Amino acid sequence: MSSVAVLTQETFNAHRSGLLPEQAAVAGPSAGEDEEALPTYKDAFPPLPEKASQPEGTQETSSAWASKIRPLKSSIITQVFHVPLEERKYKDINQFGEGDQAKVCVDIMHKTGAHLELSLAKDQGLSIMVSGKLDAVMKARKEIVSRLQTQASASVGIPKEHHRFVIGKNGEKLQELELKTATKIQIPRPDDPSNQIKISGTKEGLEKAKHEILLISAEQDKRAVERVNIEKVYHPFITGAYNKLVGEMMQETGARINVPPQSVNKTEIVITGEKEQVALAVTKIKKVYEDKANSYTVSSVSAPSWLHRFIIGKKGQNLAKITQQMPKVHIEFTEGEDKITLEGPTKDVQMAQGQIEAMVTDLVSRMDYAEISVDPKFHRHLIGKGGVNINRIKEVHKVTVRIPPDNEKSNLIRIEGDPQGVQEAKKELLELASRMENERTKDLIIEQRFHRAIIGQKGEKIKEVRDKFPEVIINFPDPAQKSDIVQLRGPRTEVEKCSKFMSKIVAEMVENSYSVSVPIFKQFHRNIIGKGGSNIKKIREETNTKIDLPAENSNSEMIVITGKKANCEAARTRILAIQKDLANISEVDVSIPSKLHNSLIGSKGRLVRSIMEECGGVHIHFPTEGSGIDKVTIRGPAEEVAKAKQQLLALAEEKQTKSHTVELHAKPEYHKFLIGKGGGNIRKVRDSTGARIIFPTPEDKDQELITVVGTEEAVRDAQKELEELIKSLDNVVEDTMNVDPKHHRYFVARRGQVLRDLADEYGGVMVSFPRTGSQSDKVTLKGAKECVEAAKKRMQEIVEDLDAQVTMECVITQKFHRSIMGPKGSRIQQITRDHNVQIKFPEREDPQEAPVQENGEAEGEVKEPVDPNAPKKCDVIIISGRKERCEAAIEALKALVPVTIEVEVPFELHRYIIGQKGSGIRKMMEDFEVNIQVPAPEQQSDKIAITGLASLLDRAKEGLLERVKELQAEQEDRALRSFKLTITVDPKYHPKIIGRKGAIITTIRTEHDVNIQFPEKNDENQVCLCCLLSPRVHARIIGARGKGIRKIMEEFKVDLRFPQSGAADPNLVTVTGRPELVDEAIDHLLNLEEEYMADVVENEAKMAYMRPSGSSAAAADEQRGPSKGFVVREAPWATANEKAPDMSSSEDFPSFGAPVATKASPWGPKRF
Repeated sequence: MSSVAVLTQETFNAHRSGLLPEQAAVAGPSAGEDEEALPTYKDAFPPLPEKASQPEGTQETSSAWASKIRPLKSSIITQVFHVPLEERKYKDINQFGEGDQAKVCVDIMHKTGAHLELSLAKDQGLSIMVSGKLDAVMKARKEIVSRLQTQASASVGIPKEHHRFVIGKNGEKLQELELKTATKIQIPRPDDPSNQIKISGTKEGLEKAKHEILLISAEQDKRAVERVNIEKVYHPFITGAYNKLVGEMMQETGARINVPPQSVNKTEIVITGEKEQVALAVTKIKKVYEDKANSYTVSSVSAPSWLHRFIIGKKGQNLAKITQQMPKVHIEFTEGEDKITLEGPTKDVQMAQGQIEAMVTDLVSRMDYAEISVDPKFHRHLIGKGGVNINRIKEVHKVTVRIPPDNEKSNLIRIEGDPQGVQEAKKELLELASRMENERTKDLIIEQRFHRAIIGQKGEKIKEVRDKFPEVIINFPDPAQKSDIVQLRGPRTEVEKCSKFMSKIVAEMVENSYSVSVPIFKQFHRNIIGKGGSNIKKIREETNTKIDLPAENSNSEMIVITGKKANCEAARTRILAIQKDLANISEVDVSIPSKLHNSLIGSKGRLVRSIMEECGGVHIHFPTEGSGIDKVTIRGPAEEVAKAKQQLLALAEEKQTKSHTVELHAKPEYHKFLIGKGGGNIRKVRDSTGARIIFPTPEDKDQELITVVGTEEAVRDAQKELEELIKSLDNVVEDTMNVDPKHHRYFVARRGQVLRDLADEYGGVMVSFPRTGSQSDKVTLKGAKECVEAAKKRMQEIVEDLDAQVTMECVITQKFHRSIMGPKGSRIQQITRDHNVQIKFPEREDPQEAPVQENGEAEGEVKEPVDPNAPKKCDVIIISGRKERCEAAIEALKALVPVTIEVEVPFELHRYIIGQKGSGIRKMMEDFEVNIQVPAPEQQSDKIAITGLASLLDRAKEGLLERVKELQAEQEDRALRSFKLTITVDPKYHPKIIGRKGAIITTIRTEHDVNIQFPEKNDENQVCLCCLLSPRVHARIIGARGKGIRKIMEEFKVDLRFPQSGAADPNLVTVTGRPELVDEAIDHLLNLEEEYMADVVENEAKMAYMRPSGSSAAAADEQRGPSKGFVVREAPWATANEKAPDMSSSEDFPSFGAPVATKASPWGPKRF
């Protein structure tokens, strides 16, 4: 009976005290029955395998810990397939690598995932090298056979009962066979009596499939089977040309000989038949082998596997040179092995071996490789966009770098090439990887509307950010994605700095995105802009806002101001002030019940707009809908404001009593005629009827709709008058008038602009002039009778002006012409409009023009002497129009000729007037619309020249002298500000003088315009004391998120530091500050500790009642009985005099994560 050991605490204690031999306890009757079910000690704790080899004759003990580790092999294989010329599907040699064949190869690579390389042999056969995983290579092979080789068919007969072995379970064997041989195999159905299996595919595939099927049949055949292993290189000698030799052997012996085809990597030849036949066939095969073995050699060359691809060369070029010289030699490279196998005739093999060894020696001497480990997540960053990073490393260091694809999930990068280049590339790649490991990616949420502003025009602003943080990559989302996420990537610290910087920019943009619209009369827009944009630029700079004005051809009067709210309001006030200064603008508030506001505004604002247009374009502002405010603001010229107020109040009263609306339709071209010049026609209707007539604006959809609003009687009368006018306009008449042909050109010039203006103003009347060259003066007018009459009258006025037209000359030196014209010709255009004349400036004088010969002849004519007092052609300005208008225009032109005056300014103030980079003088020139010239410093002159219009010079001179006074006052002020006073104040009063966040000292500085500096904090006035507080109250004193401790520090003006977890003294709390404040703070902390500790003790007492008592727990353990522990048989301490392990010993049973205290040894501590 085997001994049994029970591992319990009592057992270990007994062993330790030496009581085990005296133990006489006898197991109960059930112990014997259960003993066989217990595991042995060796089963429960199998021994580790020993390193020492066992003596001969002893059987090696099998260990549960031992396991065979299989060597890892590469999952990538390479196979070469040959397609003879006669079997190629695409035989056009001129299109090798192009056309359908290339498309098929690309399609195969996409479909299977394998890599294909094609080469053309001397015999025009096709060699295809396929690399990839095994299943991908096999699939690619099948595709190559079916799509690049011509197909053939054959049949093989085997017994019907062997067919099921060819099919295999669930057809798996048949599928494997088809994939392996790249053929299509058709097996007759079970009810078909035929035993012929049909095979279709390439010639090579047919041979393979036949071999495999006959092999399966042979294995199932009950006759004798013999397998002979003969090296693959000798198989062609056994089969003979066209399988002639093996066929003869089968006829002589009567046995079936199955030799695997060349494409199948098997050395086994299977012979089946009668025993005597099989033996005879084996003898013949071995004889052929022995005869040939003496004249055939298999050799190998040692070469590192990483050099194999260099030996093969690009597309097999190097290897092709050897095989072309020695075609009978077969060279085989095995991936992962450091050798190259050569097979063939002895002499040829030796020559090929010598060439390959020379190549290997040369490559080893001048090439090296290195492997580095980089996390796959950084691989794409090492490669760079479009491979830019890795290509640069390859070119600079002349190496090849292989980075594994993502699907391999490998972190090994291999570098091959020149030894020095390999080391440099390795160093650079490791530096890049190290930098990326320290990188961080952060996403910033920035509204997409700010992206364009952050990037700036042509990327200028984001370039500044990138220059500031060159190590951070900033990626904005595509605008089409409508994403708010901006990604930052780079070193952790730089990313954080860049994130804060960009967040600050965004915060400023949000703050500066406040917008307000200011209605300004259109005629004052150019005054607000100022000369060369001086006024608007000044307002923008001083208020730091963005101000957008409507386009010149726009009807909008709104100026939009964007920026901070306070700045926008300041800019708005300044713009309104400019308008008020330029015109008699007044602002009136009218109280109208808010319930009437919508009806006064009208549909889409048409009603209030009609009042604004009628009253000279005043601005009427209604409060926001739903605000309940009755105040309506009217702004504009005083007379027009009073008129608009009267109409608005009348309309409001009318709305309160009774209002009626009627809609009429009239062609849009009639509207201007119905309104009349300056609104004269429509004003007559309005005054006679008392109704309001509203015409559509260009934005309205229905351009024919005319709305009449008022009392029912007034609307009825106005409707009647308008309908009569419209009816008369619909009555089209034709009339003629006589216009001298010399004036026709004026009307039809500029593509008939004058005629288009007449049609717009007079209800679309059509004016037809006779054809050019007809000398007829008859002009035809067609349209509504009233329109035709009005247009005819206007044309007669134009003809009268043309008849009275004269041409006058105004002589002004050419150097002043540009100034007279003004920016973009604005001044000359204004004179042309104001005086209704035409002004033509001369061509500029050509300085290279040859001087006029005063004496002598040219082309047979005698030149008259030139009058020296006559004006130059380049100085003469031609003016055409009525005489009185031309004279007024000449006066206006002469008034625009600039004048120069000189102003005395002390030389030492010149640089202050010019300002930094000329900003000061530039501002003055823009403000006063003059040119100011400061003499060069070398001249030491006090004279400053001012050039401009005579009307502007006095103002500019006053402004310059005012600036001189300011600069002189500043000089005096700087001299006064140099006074310095030092006073002594006890440091304890410094915080009170400074105030909370510097409020008090800032007020003093501002009120008295002085600079006050305080000394730095003196450490000698501060003390650092410690007090002991129980760790159990620390959390309560600190409070949620440090709220409690912050309150104490602010109240006592001290700094508190609590110990960190794991500190030597967890009770020690440090208090730093002024002595009296530190003492007060410590007293406060001790009071808090006493208060909080009372609560802690009370809570612990409550918890004690909630826990189960120790006696009840022990009683429950006694009821369950003593634990037997883990029981095993044949333990060492049960069969020998060994001591059982001590379960309470931390050395025998160490706990995880805890240090093990080793037993003291007389020889000193153990060394490992």
